[in-house]
Amino acid sequence: MATPHTCSTLARHRRAPGGLPNGRLATAALLAGLSLGFHAAAQPNIDKLKQFKVPTTDLNLPTVAQQGRNANALRENLKRIKLPPGFRIELFAVVPDARHMAVAPSTHMLFVGTRKTTVWAVTDRNSDGVADEVRSFAPSLKFSNPNGVCWTQDGFLIVVEHNRVLNFPAAEFFSEGPEVAVIPVVEQGKLIPPEEESFNHGARTCRVSADGRLHITLGQPFNVQPKNKIALYERLGIGGMVRMNAFDGSGREVVARGVRNSVGMDINPKDKTVWFTDNQTDGMGDEIPPGELNRITQAGGEHFGYPYIHGHNVQIAGSGAAPDLKGMSPPARWTRPQVEFPAHQAQLGMTFYTGRQFPAAYQGGVFVAAHGSWNRSKATGALINYVPIQADGTAGPSTVFAEGWLDPDTGRFRGRPVDVAVWKDGSLLVSDDYAGAIYRISYQP
Repeated sequence: MATPHTCSTLARHRRAPGGLPNGRLATAALLAGLSLGFHAAAQPNIDKLKQFKVPTTDLNLPTVAQQGRNANALRENLKRIKLPPGFRIELFAVVPDARHMAVAPSTHMLFVGTRKTTVWAVTDRNSDGVADEVRSFAPSLKFSNPNGVCWTQDGFLIVVEHNRVLNFPAAEFFSEGPEVAVIPVVEQGKLIPPEEESFNHGARTCRVSADGRLHITLGQPFNVQPKNKIALYERLGIGGMVRMNAFDGSGREVVARGVRNSVGMDINPKDKTVWFTDNQTDGMGDEIPPGELNRITQAGGEHFGYPYIHGHNVQIAGSGAAPDLKGMSPPARWTRPQVEFPAHQAQLGMTFYTGRQFPAAYQGGVFVAAHGSWNRSKATGALINYVPIQADGTAGPSTVFAEGWLDPDTGRFRGRPVDVAVWKDGSLLVSDDYAGAIYRISYQP
């Protein structure tokens, strides 16, 4: 039975859907009484971590080499990157399989997800704009596709796996050892039905809004979902976005439907609207359909057109990619994209630029990482887009901000950007899962 102290602490965290803990002091209180307050998880090691037992794994975590031949080759590749005048790009860290990033709120750290079994803790200990140490975070947990990482408003790290959600109190301060405190937000197999798991489109992304609600993207696992899956997916939020309490998963609701595969989202700090990218259907040709940047503006779960239509007017239902959907039409009301990107560039991670280092023209706008095509006759993408946000909160036209990871002569990738994040000094971090690196773009007139 939980002690009264534990119960009162948990009550503050669970007091209402979306309720926030009472500031950073709640972290200390939670750590003091966390051990008995949650249901047992399927993995025995989670039970051990919840009880703050003495670690049984090696306290000396191995680190990733930041110098040598590989690092030198990555720096050489960056000489090919084209940027606007005044900008420069440098190697920030060697991070194998680097995917989505979460910059720590209080230290010069960031946490980096992967599509494998590792979450990386990256530290710039001397605050010089280059990482000094890269090591695995909570290695005894055996993550499964921990692509999505994000922070609650008071410094709890959320890790969203393929089919599980974990919450780590004060992760940036308790990451030195192999075992850390953990709160199972959604137990294994409860984010989506296990029978809907697939290797395809299983990378989740997340953000926590100012009201404490955890938003998670859920890509649907088909190229185009079959007719008999549409109603189920729309009810569960597969092929869309869900939100829930960031500490116990309660109050789950669907906030976006009609999405193919979103692998990037962010929240506009000015008007609090949620934005997300969406990847397009394969097998319809080199030039269609477009990628999307979308904005959620209505409560209650907007529909964004898929699998009936993609972009503003590319018909999916009844096409060669979805012949069983012939005759099906989109809902009477569905939300058009804010931006259409060129087909098959695979825009993934995105971030609103909240820094002050870049010129005023970039402040408040959106940077988007384009991973690059995989099934186009001539490769495209592997670049960073910039999208300005207009006075009315809508998107302006997209432009290419950084490119050069795709070799134009050979059509081969030297890197594939996945995510973008604003670093402590206002520079822009770019993750690359192909090269296994994080880059830093800075500006000096």
